[in-house]
Amino acid sequence: MQRVTLVVVATMLAVQPAFAQTAGAPGPAAAVPPHHAVPAAAPVAAQPSQTKPAAVASVAEARSAAALALSHEPTYDQGSAQRIRDVVKSYSDLAARGGWPTIAADAKFALGVQGASDDQLRKRLIITGDLAADKTTGAYDEVVAEAVKHFQARHGLAATGTVTPRTLAALNVPVQKRIKQLEASLERLDQMDFQFGPRYVVVNIPATFAEAVEDDKVVRRYRVIVGKTEKPSPTLTSEITDVILNPTWTVPSSITKTEIAAHMRKDPTYLSRMHMDVLDAHDNPIDPHSVDWSADHAPNVTVRQQSGAWNALGAVKIDMPNSYSVYMHDTNQRSLFSDDYRFDSHGCSRVDNVRDLAAWLLKDQPQWTRAAIDAAIASGQRQDIRMLKKVPVAWIYLTAWMTKDRIIQFRNDVYDQDQQLLEATAEEAAFFNKAAEHPLTTQ
Repeated sequence: MQRVTLVVVATMLAVQPAFAQTAGAPGPAAAVPPHHAVPAAAPVAAQPSQTKPAAVASVAEARSAAALALSHEPTYDQGSAQRIRDVVKSYSDLAARGGWPTIAADAKFALGVQGASDDQLRKRLIITGDLAADKTTGAYDEVVAEAVKHFQARHGLAATGTVTPRTLAALNVPVQKRIKQLEASLERLDQMDFQFGPRYVVVNIPATFAEAVEDDKVVRRYRVIVGKTEKPSPTLTSEITDVILNPTWTVPSSITKTEIAAHMRKDPTYLSRMHMDVLDAHDNPIDPHSVDWSADHAPNVTVRQQSGAWNALGAVKIDMPNSYSVYMHDTNQRSLFSDDYRFDSHGCSRVDNVRDLAAWLLKDQPQWTRAAIDAAIASGQRQDIRMLKKVPVAWIYLTAWMTKDRIIQFRNDVYDQDQQLLEATAEEAAFFNKAAEHPLTTQ
């Protein structure tokens, strides 16, 4: 890879969110104004925060409002790929200059207390522009704590200013691995064929956040719950076509044959308690007790959950035709949105404050205001709303990116896909390079 020095024009946001927490033990989310984070030969000075970090919001509206207030720059826009290329060049130059130091695993940091690793931490933060270049020595003080908050926010960690074990682990990720994250993210974007519109929706799976973008600015931002590591959410592009209020839930056959069957073997009243109907091949209801739910038999039936407070999809489903049969929806377990580790679905994306997103999607249909949506849901009747203007949607898998304000973000590769992608890409390149050495000839 060609190593060039990227000359960085420093810019500073007043605020910037910790888009999501990394995998691991959950901690409270906090928002801080992180520093410009593109590494340069002489990083610019970090400015102290002028505002206190926002308190953790306890309700959906407050959580989404707090997230939106912090930054209006999209995670994914038409310039994303080029910006990642710029960062790859910058980080490659940084690697050529030796990268950043590794901080001792047993290092301890306390405000106002001189520690053996304090200067090493300062050097680490200076190299990536989280701390001013002239703050090279001294005890762990408020300035360094603020720089740690900047770093934590860029890596999706709770911005506490305390060097927690997860923060120390993130600080010690070598620059070469960060470059690989950037390269994998770039490879994914290069493979995407997304038609940006004046309005579009993006779900970045590793960050567990969704953004509603309008005129190149984020106008809505929501926490989401995405697929478990064993049932990952797919990357895709589609269009949002329908908003369904009080939806029923047709249980995927894979869940019926495993989880539903297991529940029925333990508790024959499970389906009735969960307000679920069993249907035959012609969509006719049948007695669930007539079905063989034994472990060695795969029931050839459809299970459908009725609308209501018990429904797994909650009160709203956002439909987006795709080959994976996934969609965005509400949930009847809204407390999960308060968790920082939000990889807990079967592949679909549960959206915090989803009624607000529904109102934004339907803004071109003035009869469907937020109040009208709430009233329709309160009626308990299913309502299928066809969108007059479809909205493009992309589910992306970026563990590294840079927004237009030149803030570099990193997240954990929760699905362990970065290395797999790079290895597959390298094998493909090797194959074609080998083939080029032995071109086919015709007689």
